[in-house]
Amino acid sequence: MDAGELSLGRLRVVRFAVLVAVCVLSLAAGPAHASGPKPGTPEYFQRDNQNMQDAYGREFGPGGQVNNTNYTQAVITQHGETWWRQLGQQLAIPNRIAITPGNFFPGWNGGNPLRGGWAGRRGMIVPVSYTNRYGALIRGDVFAPLPGAKDPYTGKVLKPPFPGVVITTGSIQGSERMYFWLAQDLAERGYVVITYDVQGQGTSETLPHQGPIDAVPFCNPFAPAKGGEMFGCPGVPFQQEANFVFGTEDATSFLLSTPDHRYPNPASSDDPNLNTFNPLWRLFDSRPDKRTVTPGRTTRVAIVGHSLGAAAVSYVQGVDSRVEAVVALDKLSASGGQIQSEKVTPVVPALAVQSEYGFNVQPYWMANQSSFTPQPGDPSKAPDTRREEKTGFDTWRKAGVDTMLVVPRASTHLDYTDIAYVLPASRYGQDLTSVYVQAWLDRYLKHQGAPAPKPKPKKHRKKRHGRRAPVKASAPPPAPDPLLQTSFRYLEPVAIGKWNPLTLERSKLLSFYFCSGYSFHDPRTKRLVTSGDIAGVGGC
Repeated sequence: MDAGELSLGRLRVVRFAVLVAVCVLSLAAGPAHASGPKPGTPEYFQRDNQNMQDAYGREFGPGGQVNNTNYTQAVITQHGETWWRQLGQQLAIPNRIAITPGNFFPGWNGGNPLRGGWAGRRGMIVPVSYTNRYGALIRGDVFAPLPGAKDPYTGKVLKPPFPGVVITTGSIQGSERMYFWLAQDLAERGYVVITYDVQGQGTSETLPHQGPIDAVPFCNPFAPAKGGEMFGCPGVPFQQEANFVFGTEDATSFLLSTPDHRYPNPASSDDPNLNTFNPLWRLFDSRPDKRTVTPGRTTRVAIVGHSLGAAAVSYVQGVDSRVEAVVALDKLSASGGQIQSEKVTPVVPALAVQSEYGFNVQPYWMANQSSFTPQPGDPSKAPDTRREEKTGFDTWRKAGVDTMLVVPRASTHLDYTDIAYVLPASRYGQDLTSVYVQAWLDRYLKHQGAPAPKPKPKKHRKKRHGRRAPVKASAPPPAPDPLLQTSFRYLEPVAIGKWNPLTLERSKLLSFYFCSGYSFHDPRTKRLVTSGDIAGVGGC
């Protein structure tokens, strides 16, 4: 080899070394800013305009409400039937009146009419009624798998008993049927779920019963307010966090009630038809959870809340020892948060699914401070990418409690409610939310993905000479973590009695404005794994 060939070879080696070093440094550092157009440019405005348009995807997107003739037909039949049934049950108990739009306006408490064929085919629904701690009539429904049912995704037979889930609605007259989508998705995969209307919303009674059962207005509005309440009539007005805090706790008590441990039903002597225990109590797994990740929390119950209900469950998880996991749908909140009036202590694993927009959409330069109270900013700068992490995710992460934050792209505060034709909501935000909620509860209530508990050692007889011990089969490789997958399969209703599979790509459905991330312990190794930016937003 001559000198020229040697020099050329050295040059190639040096170039290769430099290339490797650059690649390694790039991977280690990670993206400082998201790829894409620069804020303030025509391309950035164009992308932002498309995002705002996609925030109406549930109505106008592919297969959305307007473009699906099955939806229009189902609205007429299903919503009408629901309204007449509600009217009848109200007339049957005239002294337990629910003065709410959900009770009297057709369609308000209708939910997704395409889910009208779920009961009896994919699961069971049992209507229930009970009184809350202040004697107000509360109406709800309990969901569970059908006997002998199979998981619609895996085909495995669902064997009881099952963990339990309590779903608390949002405020501003949110009603339980708006959340049937999540209750059904969980029940058909092996959960006992209760949805209910908090006092003063949906079909639940407006006033409490604090005095004689036949007295009107059933309470003394001039009496001193009780703990957490605003006035002397507990639960009035409906728009207060106490309704959702106490509602969550009372619904949990009802879910756990049995014939041997009945629900008390205060001030109920005028209604002999109230449920005194959960009619599906046999299906709930009441055994203490020996694999819980939170010491002292062994009841297999998760609480889920939306909006003011999310603020309530953020608080309740820290003070109610019956709760093993929590899911907050816009938003998980810490002490001093915008809609949080209580002191919050992170105790159990928390999943936060939070939105880009509030009740209305606005351009990116108006997306500062909060989705609920957007403020203007510099159009040459992107919104604060960590806006959603700051509401509660950071607090859980700093406390060392498992947590995850998901921000669906083009999502609004109404993605988590089923409302027909009006108000913005993204096309796939609800689908993506369901996938993550299922995976979160599977991890912390069913412990899927965690190693199976070791069986007790058995006594073995001494082996005879000349015999070889049987060779143990190697364990199968661990399955991918469902929470970290980049593609998901979801079954979506497209007509009454018909569900079609969808493939949801994470890269296309997570926000490119706000960070999504996680900080939790690997169920196999118990090691903490973290990422503040699974969508590559930058600045997280």
